[in-house]
Amino acid sequence: MEMVRVVSWSKTDNIAMIVINNPPVNVLNKTVIEQLCLVTDEIESDSDIKVVVVTGAGEKAFVAGGDIKGFPEWIGKGVELAKQKSLWLQEALNKIEDLPQPTIAAINGIALGGGCELAMCCDIRIAEEQVEIGLPEIKLGLLPGAGGTQRLSRLIGKAKAKEMIFTGGALSAKAAKEMGLINHVVPKGKGVTEAMKLAERICHHSFPSLYFAKRSIDEGYEQSLKKGLLTEAENFGRVFQTRDVREGVNAFIQKRKPNFLDQ
Repeated sequence: MEMVRVVSWSKTDNIAMIVINNPPVNVLNKTVIEQLCLVTDEIESDSDIKVVVVTGAGEKAFVAGGDIKGFPEWIGKGVELAKQKSLWLQEALNKIEDLPQPTIAAINGIALGGGCELAMCCDIRIAEEQVEIGLPEIKLGLLPGAGGTQRLSRLIGKAKAKEMIFTGGALSAKAAKEMGLINHVVPKGKGVTEAMKLAERICHHSFPSLYFAKRSIDEGYEQSLKKGLLTEAENFGRVFQTRDVREGVNAFIQKRKPNFLDQ
């Protein structure tokens, strides 16, 4: 029996787009998680890709959340079982976060629970104006288990994250932007278009510089300032060994546009 594709990806020039298509609301069920891992591995191994866009199919939801109908199987079976389920969910989303390419979430509909957690794995988040985003797990007697308690506090601060998680309330796109959870709010139906425009801007730059810049930010954020500055210096040293830095510097001196080779 042929596997039903609920997660697919396509490539336009140097941009990969991941689409989650699990009607009616793109729930993160077992099949989606498994295929998301496969797709992420395929993209990571494609040396032509410089930026990745993640979105949901349809107009209703980016990803509405996790597969709550499967949760009863995890109840009362011991701490270790539920812990392993959490780690399994986290692993799939970690793969998005750990991609070497810059990633952009094009949030085109509801992004609750697992959908919010998926969006937070991306480097940049663009939300359409009608979007609602949040972590409502507390309303089910749960807590976010796919990275929500950790990534949200790092994005918007501990106090604001606690209020969001403790109340389970959803934010409008505008409120999420004001809080720092969303980078840009765009009109309805324009999420993917604007994400692609931003991806194209990023693609103009050298991939090694993008890669080492992302590494510097992500690794340094978890370190002390002193250690983070050393991490930055190490990656600064690495990027100075690339062909593209020679091209970029020479192009500046010669007052022309650089022709980067991504090497």
